[in-house]
Amino acid sequence: MLKRSLLLVLFLVITASQWGCVSLGRFEQKEQEAQSLDKNLQEQLKKYQELNGENHVLKAQVAKLTGELEGLGKEKEKLTADNRELDKVLKSSSSESLGKISELRQKIADLEEENGRLRDDVVEFQKAKEEEVQKTSKTYEELLEKMKGEISKGEVTISELKGKLTVNMLDEILFDSGKAEVKAAGLEVLQKVIDILKTVQDKAIRVEGHTDNNQIVGYATNWELSAARAINVAKYLQQQGIDPALLGAVAYGEYKPVASNDSLEGKAKNLRIEIILVPKD
Repeated sequence: MLKRSLLLVLFLVITASQWGCVSLGRFEQKEQEAQSLDKNLQEQLKKYQELNGENHVLKAQVAKLTGELEGLGKEKEKLTADNRELDKVLKSSSSESLGKISELRQKIADLEEENGRLRDDVVEFQKAKEEEVQKTSKTYEELLEKMKGEISKGEVTISELKGKLTVNMLDEILFDSGKAEVKAAGLEVLQKVIDILKTVQDKAIRVEGHTDNNQIVGYATNWELSAARAINVAKYLQQQGIDPALLGAVAYGEYKPVASNDSLEGKAKNLRIEIILVPKD
């Protein structure tokens, strides 16, 4: 009996010991599971907070886009209304616009016709100018040939520029010193010029008198001397058959020198008569 009691007690002790060990192991397992769940919970809460923040941002963006969309809708309505108004204006003024377009087309046609006439006039003018230059050049060449003796001596120079022909003659071959009457030798030189000038009908002939700065006895100023010489040459040209309507006499005195009056050579160049062929007025 005692032995049975001891065995029973021993069995109970062993059983109790085993049960205590099993319970402690499960507790630790459950505690670890709880910690893991708590960690997961914290992570999920963090993600929730992040998603919640993103949600607020998205809501704000949606609200902003909604406002912009409403604004665009109103602007679209305004543009639609403006378009309808524009259509109305265009339709109401279409006939007037067509009339203006027709008027402008007519003006363009008139201008093109006028431009055509102007082009023809320009062509004719250029042709006439070329013919005039050719005639002047021919006269220039004839004078060069006719007066090559005087030119070689330096008594006469002949120049041509843009249809203007100039025969420059030193006074010493036309006049005696201080005189205004053309001398016999001067008349011979002038005759060479006259023979060619008679063939020129489309130019005016201007006779210019020039002096140096010396004062000549018998004349108040060099104006009078240069005028008298130019007039006498023009009168002789008329006497030899040049149309007086083509002639003109101009006096410049000492005021258009071609050289310095500080030397005898310069003074000689300034004492001159110039016969110039220019376009008629």
